[in-house]
Amino acid sequence: MSNMYPKFIIFITILFLSSIMTTKGQNVKKLFEYPNVRRNETIQDEFFGIKIHDPYRWLENTTSDETKKFIQEQNSITFPYLQSCQYRDKIRKKFKQSLEYDRIDGPFKRGPNYFLLKNQGLQNHYILYKMLNGPDDPENLEIFIDTNEMSPNGSISLALTSFSYDGKWCAYGLDESGSDWNIIRIRSVENNTDLNETLTNIKFSTASWTIDNKGFFYSRYPNESRIDGTETTVNKFNKLYYHRIGTDQQYDILVYETPDQPLNRFYAKVSECGHYLNVFIKQNSEFEAWYYYRFDNNQTKINGKLSFQPIISTFDTNFQYISNDGPIHYILTNRNASNYRLIKVNLTNSYSIQESQWKDLIPEHNDDVLRSVRIINDTFIICHYIHDVKSRLEIRKLIDGTLIKMLNIPLGSIEWISWQRKNDSQAFFSITSFLIPSTIFRIRFDRDQNFEPILYQQSWPKNFDSKIFVTKQIFFKSKDGTQIPLFIAHKKDIMMNGENPTLLYGYGGFNSVMKPRFDPKRLLLLENLNGIYALAGIRGGGEYGKRWHHSGKLLNKQNSFDDFIAAAEYLIKNNYTKSEKLIIEGGSNGGLLVSAVSNQRPDLFGCTICRVGLLDMLRFPKFTIGHAWISEYGDPELNEINFRYLFGYSPLHNIPSEINNRLTNYPATLLLTADHDDRVVPLHSYKYIAQLQYRLGNRFPNKPFLIRIDTGTGHGGAKPTDKIIEDTVDVYSFIINSLSLKYLD
Repeated sequence: MSNMYPKFIIFITILFLSSIMTTKGQNVKKLFEYPNVRRNETIQDEFFGIKIHDPYRWLENTTSDETKKFIQEQNSITFPYLQSCQYRDKIRKKFKQSLEYDRIDGPFKRGPNYFLLKNQGLQNHYILYKMLNGPDDPENLEIFIDTNEMSPNGSISLALTSFSYDGKWCAYGLDESGSDWNIIRIRSVENNTDLNETLTNIKFSTASWTIDNKGFFYSRYPNESRIDGTETTVNKFNKLYYHRIGTDQQYDILVYETPDQPLNRFYAKVSECGHYLNVFIKQNSEFEAWYYYRFDNNQTKINGKLSFQPIISTFDTNFQYISNDGPIHYILTNRNASNYRLIKVNLTNSYSIQESQWKDLIPEHNDDVLRSVRIINDTFIICHYIHDVKSRLEIRKLIDGTLIKMLNIPLGSIEWISWQRKNDSQAFFSITSFLIPSTIFRIRFDRDQNFEPILYQQSWPKNFDSKIFVTKQIFFKSKDGTQIPLFIAHKKDIMMNGENPTLLYGYGGFNSVMKPRFDPKRLLLLENLNGIYALAGIRGGGEYGKRWHHSGKLLNKQNSFDDFIAAAEYLIKNNYTKSEKLIIEGGSNGGLLVSAVSNQRPDLFGCTICRVGLLDMLRFPKFTIGHAWISEYGDPELNEINFRYLFGYSPLHNIPSEINNRLTNYPATLLLTADHDDRVVPLHSYKYIAQLQYRLGNRFPNKPFLIRIDTGTGHGGAKPTDKIIEDTVDVYSFIINSLSLKYLD
């Protein structure tokens, strides 16, 4: 986007060079003339007797001509301001150099073949390769799926892969422009060609093959008028289907639906033995019910709906299918286990499936969180635990869960573990940290059973010297005395004089763990701005299991905000930085976080970067998948206590008033959203920036309150490298401009 606006438009648009206004009797340079966004003061909703005005309701129609004009007018002041940063070319050059190294996920085995995902540096997306001679010859590769060839601009990305039992077929999902909507195609592993059929109307689905390799189960929604990622309507009536390869989608067989519960979503998993179909049903973002079906006489012929049996029909637990031996299913769950446990559930009959008959294979650990489990070589279990937000690995016996060995691994965060239970005697895992790019290790299970991880692959960015930096973990007290973990990274020779630009990042929701990982764009902060990066493991996340998550959700959500505020206060009190140079950043739920604390403590921050934020907490359930987040935030329409709590922190409804005489500061704010974000729809950001400019644009005429609206991208997970580069350049340009920082070569 660097060439989007000619220089003469920049000259005209950057009105801070010529525009003057008066505030409290003083002449102050005015940064912009913000667009005059229409307000309709007649629009209001009533919640439990309280009338709430919503003057920008019209911006919820994200494809209207008026909203398109709003987008154009906002971008017309945002991009010239970003492009006025004198260091943009240097930022772009340095960041691109930081990306120029091989990034690899895998190897992983499917059927008789090994595969890996690889990006050589500046490719828009990873390429899925077949390893022709297996993992011992990692350079002998054949392209299997390359979405870069499907869309030179990077708009198409790989969303899922699922291989048949014999490894001859791969069902793979594609998304376009970052939308959550997928299509599924089927590719022959032998000759890399696709079958003719294409499955559509798919969102948040798995693809699970039957043991005869003739087809797979998946879920889809009914035909909609528009499913391109720009719609905002609630997704309803998900159904579970069976697709037989070689047939058109119109002939797919409906196997399960719940028309009386239109918000249910279905995730199918055929057991490793192929004799059981497990269906996990989700109504919200956290919990699922668990049903199963057993194929009679080991036959998988499907002609119509299947009669599923419930194991747990209530929505109050996490379940993850790991593997099975006949009717004995191995399930990772947090049911009656805040830190998770691995259980054995016998699906033989209605008595054996009762919860009273479940058996612990690996009981809950007192302190550490069991995040993932893998079964390898039919004999061993690999357990990934989180201890104080740092990864550790154990090898245990499958037969009884006995501990064999705690592995010696580098200090950091496990990103993934690849394995195949049958016909495989090795596993691979990747570990990373602030200063260590993804490093792949191999564990052999067919040798002397020493189980020592062996370095398999490591690649580093150009000119990156980790020795000049230092990382540490500290714990600070939050408002209520709870100890909160905080990771900090900076140059070794930095002066703790309170003058360092510092970026504090947080999330605090949905049981997600904020673990240290290598991110090339943070090198710009540490090296070229002589800055500090801080990552807070606040409540609401999964850093310490279910209890940590639940202590930062629903009516405990303020704990997340208090933790983050306390992290900022710690950094200032200990002379890492000062409020004028403290940057806060978060995305999605983290966007809610940074916007809420900006409103609650505007004196504490110099700059706020809010990515695809959830900002209207009174109307979020009305759009796309937002209803699933009621379990995380509460129901503002049906529960008065929830409403009052949400209304108390909803960013849109709590922007300070310009007539508040105690308001002496508000952070420079950049909102980032995208026109194809169909998860946290962009209307949240549209309404928020309009209200922010209206309320505080005149009160703080020297502060930028801007929104960057990207086109052709979504919530962020599948963003192409070209877009990531421009996004990074723009964000650093905003930080440098708004805080008057210098870029150091």
